[in-house]
Amino acid sequence: MSTKLRIGVLSTANIGIKKVIPAMQRGHSTTVTAIASRDLARAKEAASTLDIPSAYGSYEELLADKNIDAIYNPLPNQLHVPWTIKAAEAGKHVLCEKPISMSVAEAKTVLDVRKRTGVKICEAFMIRSFHQWLRLHELLDEKRIGELRAVTGVFSYFNVNPANIRNQVETGGGALYDIGCYLIHSSRYAFGQEPARVVAAIDRDPELGTDRLTSAILEFPGGHAIFTCSTQLIPYQRVQFLGTKGRIEIEIPFNAPKDRPTRLFVDSTGDLTGSGITTETFPAGDQYTFQGDAFAKAIRDNTEVPVSLEDAIGNMAVIEALFSSAVSGKWEVPER
Repeated sequence: MSTKLRIGVLSTANIGIKKVIPAMQRGHSTTVTAIASRDLARAKEAASTLDIPSAYGSYEELLADKNIDAIYNPLPNQLHVPWTIKAAEAGKHVLCEKPISMSVAEAKTVLDVRKRTGVKICEAFMIRSFHQWLRLHELLDEKRIGELRAVTGVFSYFNVNPANIRNQVETGGGALYDIGCYLIHSSRYAFGQEPARVVAAIDRDPELGTDRLTSAILEFPGGHAIFTCSTQLIPYQRVQFLGTKGRIEIEIPFNAPKDRPTRLFVDSTGDLTGSGITTETFPAGDQYTFQGDAFAKAIRDNTEVPVSLEDAIGNMAVIEALFSSAVSGKWEVPER
């Protein structure tokens, strides 16, 4: 590997163009050297705008580039596994957008490929490398709030555009795949456990077919996680972690702003007026830059990536079980 991890990007997806690529270009350990689209003109336009040296008119051409160490895969959900496998077989490490797949069975097919090729494969939950979430884990380990017993969260936005892939069933659209995955991941991360069973209520858009409002309960050995996610509510996000002796709240948990500080609140008294709340403030930083640097470090040091393939499969198992529960009307056991 050269001084910086040389990354090639599959597609000109908005999340890459607007967020991840600029962030990785500012990284200490990453650089974006190529971008591909099935439309060469679009690839060249993105490369010109973002000052990326190489542009390709096919994903296969990018994977054949020997000057690329790793691939960032922000393709639509149904293309995550197929192109992650192709990238791995081309000898490239892979940072793949969440969710890793459309099903547990599909995600598991990547395990053999990883073993055979020896590359690193990481699911792109950028929160796992960001300072406010790392601090949360420290506070939980220190028993700052006693024993963690409950996680509650909300994540929502409003988008009814049928042309948007987030509103298309065949591309893995809908609230649970798109943003509910964060709420599942954060509760699994906090408890350090897998839920024994889960239950969900889902309301689907009658025209789009996607889940527009999903609420769920996850029963962990150590407690409960409860969340609501929606693609048709006022934009909002908040997560709270409640313990036997205190409470932690992350103010902007998932779309943390890169241009101003972020905050975490610790309530040590339960006084409803807020007198017992202390605020921890973290300097402005781009969580996608942190993610890229952490991914690069894992490759350089040959250590575990921030979100392993096994972790990704665990998250997918919960998503799958929640979809099943909404149909059966019963508690379901995530099958990993």
